Amino acid sequence: MTNAIQVLEQSVVVFSQNYLPLCKVNIKRAIVLLVTNKAEPLNLYTEEGWLVRSPSLVLSVPKHIRLKIAAAERMWKIPPVNRREVLRRDHHSCQYCGTNKNLTLDHVVPRSKGGLHTWDNVVTACSRCNSLKGDKAPDEVGLKLRTKPKAPVHPAFTFAEKFWVDLQANLE
Repeated sequence: MTNAIQVLEQSVVVFSQNYLPLCKVNIKRAIVLLVTNKAEPLNLYTEEGWLVRSPSLVLSVPKHIRLKIAAAERMWKIPPVNRREVLRRDHHSCQYCGTNKNLTLDHVVPRSKGGLHTWDNVVTACSRCNSLKGDKAPDEVGLKLRTKPKAPVHPAFTFAEKFWVDLQANLE
């Protein structure tokens, strides 16, 4: 019985018709997509998967499936530059020292010097680093950004990039 529960907890990677990895679904959802002929097995370098048995059917569920139907692309807009979204992007940590205490927003190029309130100019900073930086550029006061600020990207692209990196690591 434990083996059956472990199989049902597995996940399957779903690809679009264009072979773009879209998401992971649980094995039950993958079975529904396969049985209703909305998806087909996709074997990437291996024949790995699971055998799922019912009283009237034995189904081989692969680790990767490809949708046969066109998946309607959900509209995704770049979120507005606000405190919540910047904190999320910067993983709730100061982009100068790494702490997660007393966080504020900082304009890398100060607004008084022509800096804009855009994704590539706003970062999370602790109050100490923000005060130290003041109305200057980070390099003027000896601060260095841990990551270059940029706008968030579509979650499907993030998932696809991580999938291909993980797959390449597994093949090596």
